[in-house]
Amino acid sequence: MKYKLLQIWGVLFCGSAVVLGAFGAHLLSDLLSSDALQSFEVGVRYQFFHGLALLYLSLSQDSKKGMTTTALFFTVGTLLFSISIYLLSLSTMYGDTGLPAILGPVTPIGGLLLILGWVNLLVGYVRT
Repeated sequence: MKYKLLQIWGVLFCGSAVVLGAFGAHLLSDLLSSDALQSFEVGVRYQFFHGLALLYLSLSQDSKKGMTTTALFFTVGTLLFSISIYLLSLSTMYGDTGLPAILGPVTPIGGLLLILGWVNLLVGYVRT
């Protein structure tokens, strides 16, 4: 992944996290249960943190393969983790939509990718 692409993904993740956070705090607070709203906020928080992590990686002087792999783990992991949480949280407004059955496994896969990204980053720093 090129650094410019990391910057774009990082800014997209952070900017949309701000919008989604405001959406959750102002519009969804009356529509979702406290548990669903809390889950939605977890998705926003993880999206924002990993957007910042991508921006950090884009500024890094390391151009090793490990950095690219970490960025890929963070990008795909954030998309899978956060989007699945948003959809699962919003689906509680509409009763049984079948989404939990479809998206249930997606969230932990995204979380696993995020963990792998952090492990990969650590291994890269230890090796240098």
